[in-house]
Amino acid sequence: MEHLWAPWRKAYLDEPTPPRGTLFEEIARESRDRENLVLLRGRTTFGLLNRFPYNVGHSMVVPYRSVARLDALTETELLEAMAMLRKLLVAIERVLAPHGFNVGLNQGAAAGAGIEGHLHWHLVPRWSHDANFMTTTAGTRVHPSDLETVYRLLYEALHPEDPAFPAPESSRSSGSPP
Repeated sequence: MEHLWAPWRKAYLDEPTPPRGTLFEEIARESRDRENLVLLRGRTTFGLLNRFPYNVGHSMVVPYRSVARLDALTETELLEAMAMLRKLLVAIERVLAPHGFNVGLNQGAAAGAGIEGHLHWHLVPRWSHDANFMTTTAGTRVHPSDLETVYRLLYEALHPEDPAFPAPESSRSSGSPP
């Protein structure tokens, strides 16, 4: 078996102090949902596209409250998070037609939590035979669509009544879809 070494990760593991605030806390406070790729907002949680996705449509569900452990969530937060995951999953199935999903969360840095102090779920669409050599050998992910397009398609699927993405003027006059 060959090994791929990543010695630069050692500096990350040795980092003595965690960040003071989290990106999720900033996004939760802001109202720039389109710029922050927020797809859904509930009373206790919000759902957004991952800006650095593993796959097209990679989304996350995040409690507004910054907690590091699953057992620190209230029943209300936990139930809303699961309902939001389900809504995102249905929308992603409708728009992107994946063959399956990885759904999970990482609690603690040792488990892979990138933002250790703010628990969040990942929802990663998967397609049969979607793993390729680019990620493994080149450290590069290949995506067939850009974030703005994926965001627009998912937002429209989740909010069909909201004209946040109106058709261009030329499309309206010709009757063609956006």
